[in-house]
Amino acid sequence: MEKRTFWDKFDAFMMKDNTFILLVMGAAAAIFAGTYMFINLGTGAFNDLSIVAMLKDGMDGGDYAAAAGFAAGFLIARVLEGPLVGLMDIGGTLQTGVGIGIPALFLSMGWQFPFSSFPVALLVGAMIGLVMGGVIMLIRKAVPEGVAVGGTSIMMGAGNAIGRYLAPLIVVAATQYDVYAGIGAILGCAIFYKWGKELAGGAILGAMLFGGIFL
Repeated sequence: MEKRTFWDKFDAFMMKDNTFILLVMGAAAAIFAGTYMFINLGTGAFNDLSIVAMLKDGMDGGDYAAAAGFAAGFLIARVLEGPLVGLMDIGGTLQTGVGIGIPALFLSMGWQFPFSSFPVALLVGAMIGLVMGGVIMLIRKAVPEGVAVGGTSIMMGAGNAIGRYLAPLIVVAATQYDVYAGIGAILGCAIFYKWGKELAGGAILGAMLFGGIFL
């Protein structure tokens, strides 16, 4: 019998269904705990500035409908999409769904316990990841072999299409945070427009660059 190397064993372990669920649990725990830090300390969220701003607006005004609706919709779409295309979108599923959508739902219902401490946030996030990973694997096993899933290409492009219209929101959010960050976001948009690139990326990079220099 051929002796397997460490990397052979590691590769076999990483290909197991249970390993996928463990990885999702770990990522979800970290992202949910990051949102806990944002809620309590004002920093730490694993998400785009514009999407975090939706959660911040809910925290300030008490209306979490925008954050919950937008982010939870992403979560549901990505969980259904992942098993069909063999690719889980970390941004839509975990960062947006677990990091913004589920916390917004909890807060809208008055559930403060998930955000009572860092260990509790890690545990709640891990449990969310366990459920998500289990659902994804169940869907994957339930779909018959050879089923056509071409329609999911529309779902996979939805986030990128929406992102093209977020640049003005990013500029406004950056300007509300600090005037230098706002100027950087505007200049970043102008440069990326000239290059023919996505404006949202220019706004984020510009705000980060000017904020890092002048703040």
